[in-house]
Amino acid sequence: MTAGDGQTPGEFIDDTLITTKVKTAIIDDPKLSAFEINVDTYQGNVQLSGFVDSQDEINRAAGIAQKVEGVKSVTNNLQLKKPLSK
Repeated sequence: MTAGDGQTPGEFIDDTLITTKVKTAIIDDPKLSAFEINVDTYQGNVQLSGFVDSQDEINRAAGIAQKVEGVKSVTNNLQLKKPLSK
């Protein structure tokens, strides 16, 4: 996403800051694997995607993102990992 996507440079910087804050909050949580959670922000709306081990992690990541200053809404597209078949 670039500042040319209908955003002013200020909005782009704000979204980048929100993304950084959400990622940092997720990294700081010992119960979440931040490397498997992607965070995108557009006009203050955060989208989470990726794969996690439990429904608790899905709910926890959304709750953490929602508490970050500047977040207007959270779309949680995290999915449960499917167990490996034997």
